[in-house]
Amino acid sequence: MSSHLDPDTVAQYLAETPHFFEEHAELLGKIRLTSPLLGRAISLQERQMEILREKIKVQDLRLAEMARNAQENDAIGDKLQIWSRSLLLARNDVDMPHTLIAGIQAIFEVPQATMRLWNVADEFSHTWFAAPASADSKLFANGLSVPFCGTNNDFEAASWLEHPSETQSIAMLPLRADPQSGTFGLLVLCSPDPLRFSPDLATDFLSKIGSTASAALACLLA
Repeated sequence: MSSHLDPDTVAQYLAETPHFFEEHAELLGKIRLTSPLLGRAISLQERQMEILREKIKVQDLRLAEMARNAQENDAIGDKLQIWSRSLLLARNDVDMPHTLIAGIQAIFEVPQATMRLWNVADEFSHTWFAAPASADSKLFANGLSVPFCGTNNDFEAASWLEHPSETQSIAMLPLRADPQSGTFGLLVLCSPDPLRFSPDLATDFLSKIGSTASAALACLLA
């Protein structure tokens, strides 16, 4: 009377006996598997080729995605360099905020952008960028360790824009003289596209923009 072998036992035996099919090569041609691609029975070798082709296809898609991401990052890096250069060429301190905002809109193709700075030197107190910001906005900015991205839920910062009603997504970047200090302002980027600054957006480049803007605007502080 023959004993019954369960599938796990067979699988374990084959795993522990890698030369089994070399010693019983005739079995390879007899094993038939159902192909999910062809919808019919195929040989083991054909099924192995299908699996291999699928793995290669997945790897090709991943490589294409990585190449696309690399190209996008290179393009953003180039824009960051062009924008930073424009800040270095600003003629005087009071021109800096306008140059900074205009560059963000033109170079990074951001529909609307603005900022508010507090604790500015007296000679800049009458400027548009030193307009009052509420204590809540200052507290919010000071609590940001990374840029905020998300839907515009009637944020006060959106009201600083020329067309606040056109804001669907918003990015708010805290401005700090150094990572350990409190904020001295808030940089605001907005778009009518609800996905432009979605909550799941990576903030690496936004953080670099915020850091560069902070360094450029520090000359305006008291």
